[in-house]
Amino acid sequence: MNKQMRSIAAMLLLLFAAVHTTYGWGNVGHMAVAGVAYNGLTAKVRKRVDALVQLNPKVHEWEQRIPAGTPASRKSMMLFMIAASWADQIKGDQQHVADGPDGGNRPPTDGTAGRNTGYGDSAMHKYWHFIDMPFSSDGTPLHQPYDPNARTQIALFRSVIASNAADPLKSYDLVWLLHLVGDIHQPLHCTSRFSSALPDGDAGGNSVQLSGIKLQGVGISNLHSYWDDLPGVGDRNRDYIKDVAAAMVLVPNLPAASASAAANLDVAAWVNESFDAAKSRAYAKLLSASNGTFTFNAAYKSLALSTARQRVALAGARLANILNKELK
Repeated sequence: MNKQMRSIAAMLLLLFAAVHTTYGWGNVGHMAVAGVAYNGLTAKVRKRVDALVQLNPKVHEWEQRIPAGTPASRKSMMLFMIAASWADQIKGDQQHVADGPDGGNRPPTDGTAGRNTGYGDSAMHKYWHFIDMPFSSDGTPLHQPYDPNARTQIALFRSVIASNAADPLKSYDLVWLLHLVGDIHQPLHCTSRFSSALPDGDAGGNSVQLSGIKLQGVGISNLHSYWDDLPGVGDRNRDYIKDVAAAMVLVPNLPAASASAAANLDVAAWVNESFDAAKSRAYAKLLSASNGTFTFNAAYKSLALSTARQRVALAGARLANILNKELK
């Protein structure tokens, strides 16, 4: 971390140290993915993404909360990082609705699920955040993932940012792309485990209840939330400036992604990586508690943390490569 970045991060953490609560990979983790990516952008592409972020309807709200005196270049990076959490921010505002059944986690069947119309779209599109690749260890019949999903939407948004589409739509697709590239590198965003106890699947570990598990002093209720929060426990009250401060500290301390892995821009391969990691790491060695919930040991926690940090770093490196190669 350079001297300027250390000073800004330290200032932010001092300003906002009073609250230390949680709001998953949608904040600290997603911002860290974007931070890694921003550091890898060419000067030309960095200028381009800065302009597109300025078209987001929440950008002025974000700007007002950045501490006075923050250098312009650092402010632009922070806005880019915060924009990566926009797709989760809209889940808590009054302008967007949870379209579709199952609380909006399944796509509606009225033809609106895959639309790409920009910021005027009031749908949350929660089902864009994941792709439930199924597996079972006991022969329970599997349900295939719904379309659209994270994989289909990443492909769509990449095609738009590489096109001559108007900037307002590119801005919308850019912030979704920032978010979904992070999501698809989270192993439990790419799977659902089917079993006799959960014949409809466990929704990427959301139905796997945990016992006595905490991250940074915060109780975690299910396996999916645990993995979401591994990169850093964010602010429960959705204070994005606190979260970006934590992400700015995390970014320079992540393991560097290999150049060959970062150059792999095949989204299907990313899904397979996360699916394999979910089966071999996220679900491995869960210990059943007497009350029907699960816990795990120190070895599991260490493996999970290292996996999450690797996946965040790799997502950021791949995101930078996509934007450098494809954004017009």
